[in-house]
Amino acid sequence: MTTTAEQMRAWTGPAILTYGFRPFFFGAAIWAALAMTLWVPMLSGHLTLPTAFDPVSWHAHEFLFGYLGAVIAGFLLTAVPNWTGRLPIVGWPLGGLFLLWLAGRVAVAMSGTLPAGVAATVDLSFPLVLAAAIGREIVAGKNWRNLIVLAMLAVFALGNGLYHWEAARGDYAAQGYGLRLGLAAGVMMI
Repeated sequence: MTTTAEQMRAWTGPAILTYGFRPFFFGAAIWAALAMTLWVPMLSGHLTLPTAFDPVSWHAHEFLFGYLGAVIAGFLLTAVPNWTGRLPIVGWPLGGLFLLWLAGRVAVAMSGTLPAGVAATVDLSFPLVLAAAIGREIVAGKNWRNLIVLAMLAVFALGNGLYHWEAARGDYAAQGYGLRLGLAAGVMMI
């Protein structure tokens, strides 16, 4: 049986793809700085992103579902192998999951130029694929008591979907139920 250390040593690609927290915590930190740098001129009217969200709704979405989504992924991809005794996701599958998160950030930023629903579909694919990967490990490791994490992740994804739906209806999504549901799920995970 291969150990985690052996699997990580066998990976010959970039070191950032050897453990789940590495790309996601790094990406979350970079995204937080970049999003703030973009949001201040957006709020003052000096910058316009081609997003379907107003500046406050974009800011709220990206810090809750973008930033916190990456932090949650980094934590879960690190914790679940410890909980289950199974090997972590490393290498290109981890890189693909990170690129899916990044594609969500780009899709939301460009959502005003995309056909209806495309940005939401791309953005929502990340937590769904993450849940599938985490769920597979929890079930294979027979770690039933941690299935609650999947439920919280599902509520987080539902909040994100509701946020997109409220914004598409023309509601002020930054005060809607999607934000509240996503925030509640995030707090529950913490």
